[in-house]
Amino acid sequence: MEPLTHISASSSTSLCSSLMENLYRSRGFSLLFVLSLHILAVSSLFHRFSPIDNYLIDCGSSDKVTVDVNNREFTGDSVKSDSLFLCGTRTISVRDSNPDPSLSPIYHTARVFAKPSKYEFEIRDKGTHAVRFHFHHLNSANYDAGDALFHVSVNGFLVLSNFTGYDSENPRIKEYLIWVDAEKVVIRFIPSTRSKIAFVNAIEVISAPKDLIADTAQSVNGDSVENFDGLTKQALEVMYRVNVGGPKVTPFNDSLWRTWIPDEEFLTFSEGSSRVYTSGRIRYHEGGASREVCPDNVYNSARVISSSNATIPNYNITWGFDVVEGHKYLVRMHFCDIASIAIGLLYFNVYVDGHLVYTDLDISYITGGLSSPFYADFVVNGGSSGVLTVSVGPSNNSFTHAIDAILNGVEIMKLNNSMGSLDGEVSVEQVLKNWPRLNIGVLVALFASVCLLLAASVLMHRRRVGAKNSVAWSPLPLDIKKGDLKLNNQFSYGKVECS
Repeated sequence: MEPLTHISASSSTSLCSSLMENLYRSRGFSLLFVLSLHILAVSSLFHRFSPIDNYLIDCGSSDKVTVDVNNREFTGDSVKSDSLFLCGTRTISVRDSNPDPSLSPIYHTARVFAKPSKYEFEIRDKGTHAVRFHFHHLNSANYDAGDALFHVSVNGFLVLSNFTGYDSENPRIKEYLIWVDAEKVVIRFIPSTRSKIAFVNAIEVISAPKDLIADTAQSVNGDSVENFDGLTKQALEVMYRVNVGGPKVTPFNDSLWRTWIPDEEFLTFSEGSSRVYTSGRIRYHEGGASREVCPDNVYNSARVISSSNATIPNYNITWGFDVVEGHKYLVRMHFCDIASIAIGLLYFNVYVDGHLVYTDLDISYITGGLSSPFYADFVVNGGSSGVLTVSVGPSNNSFTHAIDAILNGVEIMKLNNSMGSLDGEVSVEQVLKNWPRLNIGVLVALFASVCLLLAASVLMHRRRVGAKNSVAWSPLPLDIKKGDLKLNNQFSYGKVECS
């Protein structure tokens, strides 16, 4: 792995950069790096976002549990309270018989559904909401994990189809950004067939900051870039959230409790690039990115291309992400010039899926200074290749002996298709319609058949009774008594009742 170069706020010469790189290799710099991250983490607590709608549900539990260092309290969906979230029958609570102590307690219980069921959450703050589902199979005799196959919908958007939730070791978190203009968020769990089940370990429904998703992005079609409007009304699935050039960022260091992973596994070409890091202050500005859009711990690291002589490098850094055909994708690229020694020295090109979307991008011109972040949103079709790429590289206006390209972070989000689905060519209406249930016509025919059989049975019973009790005509004996006559008449006209 290439070394991480520290860029101090007062760096102005290549000698300083060289000294800092040598320090990085030393034990002292490693301690400085850790301490810097700790200071940034502590300072971020003072900027913690407080959502108006904040539902944290520990499914299958009857307790309240604090799950992480942020002291986020999840409430069990079996807790008796005035707010009843779960609406459904044939659901069971499952607890892991041998829980992994290294896992969060929200993965020690689950709610299992044998038929379509739903959760409902009242909404006070209309707009974009983050919805997260936590899945992890439990060790329990009460259900078989192999029977899990189900669909999940959120306010009419199908977000998961024929999902198993399976991962042999690690919990799975599925995150969505959903526009909510109704009074409730309604989440449905629908087993694929009557022999299958659905399950979930925990649910988060959180109102998002108003600036998290802008309504307009740039649509990339070939080398032409046009406006894409109405983005906020789309359902978005978070596919990738990457801290370029930096370490993993945990929910503790993110005001929206997100996780950002390192970029190494996505790099397809990085020859000649290097990683940089700064402990200086990130200067957020009005109209630009905010800490809720992207945290300091992403903007204070980056991967760069730089020229150390009179020659400008002739290559790009490229990252590749697996996608599926048939969906559009939102590509959000985060930029913050933490590496240049002065404004006006960094010009570079930006590419999305091989198409040029920025020529001679000058970050400091947009933001007004160094260490000031901004992001750019692009919408692109998921191609038949199954891989979506982003690249940065030098432009014709790049300088020698300077930074010639930079990228701090990348987010890839899938948009819903025309069916209102994020997972396949099927809608929520079709899923609910196809749920196996007794057909009304079949019920009517079955009821009519039962009535006919019952009527036939009664008629045959009457005939048998009538034949058994009938008496052939003959003259009455002259010596019969009056009481005996009444008894014989009762036998001849006996009444049969059907219950």
